[in-house]
Amino acid sequence: MSLREDLIFLILQFLDEENLKETAHILERETGIFFDMKYFEGLALSGNWDEVERYLSGFTKVEDNKFSLKIYFEIRKQKFLEELDNHDGPKALSILVNDLKVFAPYNEDLYKEMTQLLTADDFRKHESLSTYRDTNSARIIMMNELKKIIEANPLFHGKLTFPNIRSQRLRRLINQSLNWQHVFCSQPQQDPVMKTLFVDHVCKPQDSHSVVNNPPTSEVGSAPVPTSPSSCTSTQSTVTHSAVTAGTVGLCALRNPAETLDELQDSESLSKTGSCKTWDEVTSGTTKPGHGQSSVFRLHDDFPKVVQKILNEGSSPVSMDFHPVQSTLLIVGTNVGDIGLWEVLSGDKLLCRSFKVWNIGACSPIFKAAMVKNPSVSVKRIRWSPDGSIFGVAYSKHILQLYSYGGASDVRPKLEFDAHVGGVNDLAFCVPDEKLLVISCGDDKIVKVWDAVSGVKIFTFEGHEASVYSVLPHNKERIHFIFSTSLDGKIKAWLYDNLGARVDFDAPGRWCTTMAYSDDAKRLFSCGTSKDGESFLVEWNEAEGSLKKIYQGLRKPSIGVLQFVTASNQFLVVGDDHLIKIWDMDNHELLTTIDADGDLPASPCVCFNKEGTLLAVFSNGNGIKILGRDSCPKLQQGSEYNFLSSSSLSEILSKLSISQSSSVGSIGMEDGGVPVDEGTRNLENVKPILSEEANMKISNIYYHPQFQFLSLPAKTDKNGLTEGTVNRKSEVSSLIYNNGGDSILALGSNANHVVWKWPQNDFNMSGKVTTKIPPQSWKPIGRPRLIGDYSTRTKPADSVACFVYSKNDSYGITTSGGKISVFNMLTCKKMASFMPSPPMATSLALYPQNNNILAVGLDDSRIVIYNIRKDEVESKLKGHFGKITGLAFSEVLNVLVSSGADAQIVVWNSDGWERLNRRSMKIPDEGPPPSNIRIQFHQDQIQFLAVHDTCLAIYEAKKLECIGQWVTGKSSAQISHATFSSDGQLVYATFLDGTASVFNTPNFHLQCRIDFNACILDIRNEVYPVVVAAHPKNPNQFAVGLSNGGIHIFEPLESVGKCTASLPVVEPLNR
Repeated sequence: MSLREDLIFLILQFLDEENLKETAHILERETGIFFDMKYFEGLALSGNWDEVERYLSGFTKVEDNKFSLKIYFEIRKQKFLEELDNHDGPKALSILVNDLKVFAPYNEDLYKEMTQLLTADDFRKHESLSTYRDTNSARIIMMNELKKIIEANPLFHGKLTFPNIRSQRLRRLINQSLNWQHVFCSQPQQDPVMKTLFVDHVCKPQDSHSVVNNPPTSEVGSAPVPTSPSSCTSTQSTVTHSAVTAGTVGLCALRNPAETLDELQDSESLSKTGSCKTWDEVTSGTTKPGHGQSSVFRLHDDFPKVVQKILNEGSSPVSMDFHPVQSTLLIVGTNVGDIGLWEVLSGDKLLCRSFKVWNIGACSPIFKAAMVKNPSVSVKRIRWSPDGSIFGVAYSKHILQLYSYGGASDVRPKLEFDAHVGGVNDLAFCVPDEKLLVISCGDDKIVKVWDAVSGVKIFTFEGHEASVYSVLPHNKERIHFIFSTSLDGKIKAWLYDNLGARVDFDAPGRWCTTMAYSDDAKRLFSCGTSKDGESFLVEWNEAEGSLKKIYQGLRKPSIGVLQFVTASNQFLVVGDDHLIKIWDMDNHELLTTIDADGDLPASPCVCFNKEGTLLAVFSNGNGIKILGRDSCPKLQQGSEYNFLSSSSLSEILSKLSISQSSSVGSIGMEDGGVPVDEGTRNLENVKPILSEEANMKISNIYYHPQFQFLSLPAKTDKNGLTEGTVNRKSEVSSLIYNNGGDSILALGSNANHVVWKWPQNDFNMSGKVTTKIPPQSWKPIGRPRLIGDYSTRTKPADSVACFVYSKNDSYGITTSGGKISVFNMLTCKKMASFMPSPPMATSLALYPQNNNILAVGLDDSRIVIYNIRKDEVESKLKGHFGKITGLAFSEVLNVLVSSGADAQIVVWNSDGWERLNRRSMKIPDEGPPPSNIRIQFHQDQIQFLAVHDTCLAIYEAKKLECIGQWVTGKSSAQISHATFSSDGQLVYATFLDGTASVFNTPNFHLQCRIDFNACILDIRNEVYPVVVAAHPKNPNQFAVGLSNGGIHIFEPLESVGKCTASLPVVEPLNR
């Protein structure tokens, strides 16, 4: 974006604030810089067609591209149809000749058909216009279509979103200019009045006794915003013009505050008196009563300030990080290269690993030579990924290692990088465009960005002239960027491209600096130490690129390099002078200090858990002190909380009096769910984590990563039928997302179909299924409800309901014990019916290469390959000895996999329908007799999931080799349904006891467990989940259909992000 465009946006904002709406829209049209979709929609819905095209003409013409052609055609077609509906033939003819004729060369047949409508009594008799109801509904439908076309039109890219600009920004810039002019007046007056902006301000001379350095009073419309002139002083910089305009990355590139630090003034003082304080005056200013450094304030009770536990790492710790989900797990790195994983509540060390190169052959000769010369290695930084499934370790020599974390002590090597020449000084994770990346920096003066899944290097950022000390990824206004600091005091900002640094300026101290945002990402802070030991803790004004606040109370000089953290959007915490020092973010005076019972090093490292309930700090003698709240009993003591330090799951269960048949029984107990390939786990190795809410009154344990859920709404239509549920007297037999992920269809055991669609609006920009807003129960206006065919000769309990979508969601194929029906999903019109029962269809699958070919499983053990277009059977497959319960095609392998009530899984070649392989599914001996086995292919189209009442299994399709299997155990509830997540990394399974579990693949390690009885208010003990469906594009969202006809959608809270976190804190699910 250029400075010219910035100025136009500021003018548009000013016009809007001044309520000059029409003028603003004229400017939008004449500049073509911003397309106001809401204004355009209002014109279209009101039928102001001339203004619609006038506004549109500022952005595109009819002949620009196919999208523009479509936009103009839909508008003029609607004008034409409205005049026909008003029976105004002359106007309709005029529109046809003057407006629509331009489209005739593109489609002459269509133009002729529109001409014929002039003589028709009712244009609705035309087949393509049969759904046209009235003018208002037609305009809404047209507008929804236009939005999609406009968004897809390249000419509108970057013009549909107004930049996020602080209110009254233009006034603020003018006031800054006035302040600037007044500061440079030779004889600045007290309270000067400015009556014009046409010329620069100059104060007229007055008597010397009235000359005071006060900022001017302007008449622009708001009080002047004080600005430090020193912070605006121009200095030599490497910033280019393009760097200046990239202000969205955070700090303004025109500022270089450290170079004018000695002249920095307190903005609050300037606004009151106009006098310019020096740096010494700011840092040693008058102490307010009760706010001096020696004063000790009482923190609120929630702040962790009492030592609860002391951990001994064995060697000197240098870096640590709390798990983002399991808030009592702490990962630690030491000065000898060791890493340790601690459960801080119990004080148990779950893991200890020493430094080891995994693949020395892949390392550079420089690294090998350095290791021969000096084999000692230290950890420089250790950090968790945002979802806690990975942690990274940066070492003092070349190496960056990523480990995958599967819960408890399940830590496995994932990726190793010979990342930098010399030390790897820092690492950080980020997720731009939903892709997990890891960022590293090192002594070689380079910042690198790696794919944390594949290990591929994506970006290399060069430009620092000294070792890069720290990195901080962030995003603002949907723009992702990285701050980096180097040992020469430079701060640079990089976008994820190869265009170089966007920001380049000096940090206070000009040496070791780290940066951090507040938890709400609205405030930016940094803490740095100079080579002389002078340290600075500051808050930045991102918009201006200047220092906003300088915090007082650090030791002068500091002993070592200081480290800091932010907490609860309120506090800044620094380890300094053998103390933990705390500031309120809004006050530059030191708030209080904590000595943590003493024995802290000079500059101890501090770290909060995500909730801010625990604070870890390094202590002398290789120790780590864990601080908690005043009100929390000390963790090392006994009493009623001694179950927290139990070393085994069996001990915890006995103390809580929870039977093995409870919902926790599927995690590692002998009779619970156990991965078959691992055998029965030793209970001593299972270390669950209980929260304080897990009191002695606990009756159920729920493993979950803080899900939010949405119950789909229901209402009663004029005939007394329940809309929005399949029927409260009927269970949900089939539940499916459409392939686009913007609607859900439920099929009840009574053949009733219900479709929910989500609106696309400001709260749901994608229009996809979400728990944030409720959907609408949908059916075409004037059409009956979508009801399939069912047989009266089949008992309801014996009928099987199936539904599949075509590839483009245009058609749906359904059966509920009777004929198979094909519906047009846009109109709900039944297109065809075939294959009446008996035999009854029990499973359906569409051939991916040709959606006219349908595989139908029957209850007489046969599989029929049916050509819908030709209305004929192409082949009949025999290979089972019971009803067919599952069918699935693989587009990659070109095979059909079938399963039956005989527990047989058969693979068929979809070219000639020959049988390729056959195998019996391994079902536990103590389980029920073979029943329904359902089949679903993995995203890779090579593996598939087989679901039985008592077990889950993943097979390789061609050889039918079992890759992993999980069984329920004797005392556990039976499985009602299961499905892969969209990325195939998870399996969602529901059970007849009213619970659901989330497993990873292919090992079936339990990730979390949800009890629907606790989180769904209208569920009763006799109600259970019947079916589960996974969102086709969002791997962390799934929906469940209940035996009472209810449907509920689940997905993690945004703060958690993913379902892939290993066993988190045990607590009841939020209602």
